[in-house]
Amino acid sequence: MTKPKEKKITGPTSSLLWGIILLFILAACTSSGSEPAPTGANDSITAGEVQEQEEARPTTQPEPAQTNSNEETAETETEISPETAETSGGEPIVTEDGLVIFTVDDRGERLRSLTRTWNTNWNLHTIDYSEILSGGPPRDGIPSIDDPKFITPEEAATWLADNEPVIAFEWNGDARAYPLQILTWHEIVNDIVGDLPVLITFCPLCNSAIVFDRTINGETFEFGTSGLLRNSDLVMYDRTTESLWQQLTGDAIVGDMVGTRLKFLPSSLISFADFREAHPNGKVLSRDTGYNRRYGENPYVGYDQIGQNPFLFTGPIDGRLPAMERVVTVSLNDTDVAYPLSVLSELGVINDTINDTAVVVFHKPGTASALGAQIIAQAEDVGATGVFERTVDDQTLTFRRDGDNFVDEETGTTWNILGQAITGPLAGTQLTPVVHGDHFWFSWAAFKPDTIIYTP
Repeated sequence: MTKPKEKKITGPTSSLLWGIILLFILAACTSSGSEPAPTGANDSITAGEVQEQEEARPTTQPEPAQTNSNEETAETETEISPETAETSGGEPIVTEDGLVIFTVDDRGERLRSLTRTWNTNWNLHTIDYSEILSGGPPRDGIPSIDDPKFITPEEAATWLADNEPVIAFEWNGDARAYPLQILTWHEIVNDIVGDLPVLITFCPLCNSAIVFDRTINGETFEFGTSGLLRNSDLVMYDRTTESLWQQLTGDAIVGDMVGTRLKFLPSSLISFADFREAHPNGKVLSRDTGYNRRYGENPYVGYDQIGQNPFLFTGPIDGRLPAMERVVTVSLNDTDVAYPLSVLSELGVINDTINDTAVVVFHKPGTASALGAQIIAQAEDVGATGVFERTVDDQTLTFRRDGDNFVDEETGTTWNILGQAITGPLAGTQLTPVVHGDHFWFSWAAFKPDTIIYTP
């Protein structure tokens, strides 16, 4: 396995620095019900603090303001009580699975000031507190959507362009689309789909759109934004225990829930047109969120350019790929694989096998980036992806792209980007979806340094 190469990243311009800070302050000031800043704490990072915390900054011009056999299972690796932490003498706890849990509150002055009104159990954590940075707004300054409203695709078409990206998720026949033009401003939706409590998340800085089951040990949790980042990735918190959770991994990293991982659920980042065609009776998240935001506009203009540097990322860059290269990621049977979008978009289809599991990775043009142009519908076409098991009724299929769809060579059946057989001998069949992500390389590699990069 190739060892990641480290590469230093260069610093930002001062005008961009204050532009991003202004964006975050706007989000904090205009959100309803957001938590006030602790006395004496500045919720937005200062120029000096950013220069100390990071050496990277994107050159952007921000505007003001189904079932799945491969899904990861929710699992509680260990249960540690506050009393255990208090009586451990500060010695780390090592679980049977090898997880190291630190049992001392050694927050730095800055983090302690920002979080001093929180009821989080800071005595329990699996990460070094120096890895956590302030993203700007306070906790809930970027407000989650907790009472989502939905409209029909026909109604959404009056303001949502065909090429705009949506997170598509279906459970028990209930298909829903969550437009990134809304998620970019809220990052979290607490929803119930097909009677399943789910957590819809999007981290713009990492381009990470992930869906989780938010039921843990029989209890439904509600999540919000903490205002904190780690490896530039969204750090969430639950409103029951106020533990902190890493969005990209689903792990509880601070608080009473450490040792717990949220269950990943299969979803797809596709165009609104593709969702509407596949699910004409589906539901689309409404702009009626209770907040006044410039939906349809991108507050991170130009952030996704391949030559840019990530925002608020202090770690080494894995030099095997450009930091902002988009990758389709799959974790199967303890193996992590990344498929560079630059390769996938040229091939259209990748037939692969990961630890004896035959998978196929689809790419279809027609989906705009949410992080490029000021108006999302006018952004660069980065396409949509899908990952599925390619074995149907004990037969392993081999796929090729055929126009906007995909055809298997064994039966001649035509399939769409969501793995649905639309014509041919297998019409009506659904390929088993594989949990996957569409991330920027730097963020995925920071959490998964042993990732294998696919090469043709």
